[in-house]
Amino acid sequence: MNDAFLGGPLPLWAEIVTAVFVVVGAAFAAIGSFGLVRLPTFFRRIHAPTIGATLGVWCMTIATIVYFSVQGGNLFLHALLIAVFVALTAPVTTIFLMRAALFRERQKGGDVPPASKRD
Repeated sequence: MNDAFLGGPLPLWAEIVTAVFVVVGAAFAAIGSFGLVRLPTFFRRIHAPTIGATLGVWCMTIATIVYFSVQGGNLFLHALLIAVFVALTAPVTTIFLMRAALFRERQKGGDVPPASKRD
């Protein structure tokens, strides 16, 4: 077992920075969740969780990097991989969801912009 991560308490500045980023990240995630529940249509609902999740993950990543870097005594950048994957996959997933919703809405004759005529 690695005893480097079992050290004493963090310095006050590291605790404050970690706590601020955790709270801000949780707030972004909560705002995104509330937007998912409260907004009226799918096309409006899709933006809140995507943006909230991305910003929330970035804030949690910064908190993780600060905590484990100070606790372990060296720079801990493994958590950046998670943030990079979320930053790459969330917009792509959102685009696919929006395209599928637009296609279905057009099939039903809903009130959406017409498809472009570029072929």
